Amino acid sequence: MVKSFLKIHNSILGSIREPLILLDSDLKVVTANSAFYRTFNVKPADTEGVLIYDLGNRQWDIPDLKKLLEDILSQNASFHDFEVEHDFETIGRKIMHLNARRIYDQGNQTQLILLAIEDVTEREYYKKHLEELVEERTAEIRKLTEKLEAERAYLQEEIKLVYNHEDIVGKSDAIHYVFFKVEQIAATDTNVLILGETGTGKELVARAIHGTSPRKDRALVKMNCAALPANLIESELFGHEKGAFTGAQSRRLGRFEVADGATLFLDEIGELPLELQPKLLRVIEDGEFERLGSSETRKVDVRLIAATNRDLQAEVKKGAFREDLWYRLNIFPITMPPLRDRMDDIPLLVNFYIDRISKRLGKVIKVIPAGVMDALQQYHWPGNVRELENVLERAVINSSGPKLRLVDELKKPLKDTPRPGQTLEKVERDHITHVLEQTGWKVSGKNSASEILGLDRSTLRARMRKLNIRKP
Repeated sequence: MVKSFLKIHNSILGSIREPLILLDSDLKVVTANSAFYRTFNVKPADTEGVLIYDLGNRQWDIPDLKKLLEDILSQNASFHDFEVEHDFETIGRKIMHLNARRIYDQGNQTQLILLAIEDVTEREYYKKHLEELVEERTAEIRKLTEKLEAERAYLQEEIKLVYNHEDIVGKSDAIHYVFFKVEQIAATDTNVLILGETGTGKELVARAIHGTSPRKDRALVKMNCAALPANLIESELFGHEKGAFTGAQSRRLGRFEVADGATLFLDEIGELPLELQPKLLRVIEDGEFERLGSSETRKVDVRLIAATNRDLQAEVKKGAFREDLWYRLNIFPITMPPLRDRMDDIPLLVNFYIDRISKRLGKVIKVIPAGVMDALQQYHWPGNVRELENVLERAVINSSGPKLRLVDELKKPLKDTPRPGQTLEKVERDHITHVLEQTGWKVSGKNSASEILGLDRSTLRARMRKLNIRKP
């Protein structure tokens, strides 16, 4: 009767894609379908008549299988989705769902047992690890979103700024040499140190380098080291975790993370506190740092451009600046010349600024008197291009007609002009003090020292502290 049963059902068993095996009452293999032989890499001759536990060098000697076939099935006609996890010699570790059913019964005694095997290894793996995978992907998305949000916020801040000018203007030999240096270095990832007095346009050089570099599709991220209190600079550069310090209400990405894959411009690098310089040196050398309040090391790819109006070599000798950091920054220095050394550029600069300022203010200035241009060319411009722009803006505001009317007194003695042997620091101190005295020590607001110098209020106060300038 069993043979007759098998003959009827053979075609059905062979058409089913999942592995099937038919056992007799002694749990010996009667037959199996092709899917079984293929899946478990066995042959019919090696299976038929063999106790199921002895199959394939006893690979099927599975305690859970014995529990199903000998204990559970004896109490039930069928059982579904019995999970077994086992290491097979031929096919490795598998997770299987077993469905067992008595399909031929004679006198209430099991004659045949049909065992269907479903390989759910991959499904169960992903099921078991789904939460972990979701968490990993969510963390990646959160990290990317956080970075994009930080960059978006930074760009929104940048949009609000009014830049000194959109391009470097000039035809003098000094400016042409700057152009040459920019072209030399732009295509590389080499660190650049831009030197020059306040107001000479060091940021413009940084923007020119970034704008012609392979990183130009990303924003130039910048930070003024003199515009922040020392206790906030580390957080601004490297970021912080929530609760890292009083007032840290949420996690924040620092400028290095925002600039990952782009360029970071650190203005007034000479003002960086000595205690933070090793951390900056490390990220320059290794591209590694930790946020405040975190022990997790982060990797970034950042091209660094730094600028200063200070003599860093002199600062190194004084112990105010690390020598090893100076060497890492000073790989490719570019010096922006002061305006007094490029007086031939003043007519170009004047026309450039008058045109731009007039459009912004809704004015029409068509005539620049020869006397005005002479006065502009004879002045020594201690505040450089930034001072020139401020003077011209005041002139445009005060011009009621198409003729430019100069309101600033530019026939000052040249006492601010650097003399041989003077340091940049002394020149800067004298100039800032002179302007403060002229304004009655008015730091901010209309006709204040910060307005004349072309500095924001916080930067001027920081310079005053650094240079030990105090109102008498």
